[in-house]
Amino acid sequence: MNPPEILVDFSAEDRTEWRAVNDGVMGGLSVSTLRRTDDGTGIFSGDLSLQNNGGFASARAMLGLRDLSAFAGLEIRVRGDGRTYQLRLRTDDRFDGVAYRAEFETRDREWLTVNIPFKRFLPTYRGRILTDVPALDTGRIRQLSIMLADKNAGPFSLEVDHISTGSPEVGGK
Repeated sequence: MNPPEILVDFSAEDRTEWRAVNDGVMGGLSVSTLRRTDDGTGIFSGDLSLQNNGGFASARAMLGLRDLSAFAGLEIRVRGDGRTYQLRLRTDDRFDGVAYRAEFETRDREWLTVNIPFKRFLPTYRGRILTDVPALDTGRIRQLSIMLADKNAGPFSLEVDHISTGSPEVGGK
């Protein structure tokens, strides 16, 4: 069994760079940031707008090529606001294209550790689930995103402690 691999932990040593990718790329008005705290967490927050056909906010990190094929899924430790977020993976360096998403729920102001098997990541393109593309290739992970697209306008906040390859209780591929 392989020990968990930390992908992001927001500590001072973690140099992962995040950038906002919001619905403004399509004319929407949502805003978001992901900032590091002095406590070694990251806070993804902003305001989700449905105006101008908007409705999503995200923060994206380039990971370089990561082979996660020896693992069954991801673990994310979060303190949320009761909304449903998405964890997204990409297998290329392109800005647009196929992303693989898995949703996870949060509880208002409560820390949760969420395990997401790789088999739950569905291929999507601009919000639509695709049926004519291969399943996620966990041997070629290059990008990771946190997204909110729950169709509920208003402020949001998700604090993230870490994202890792998960613990042994994550179900099979």
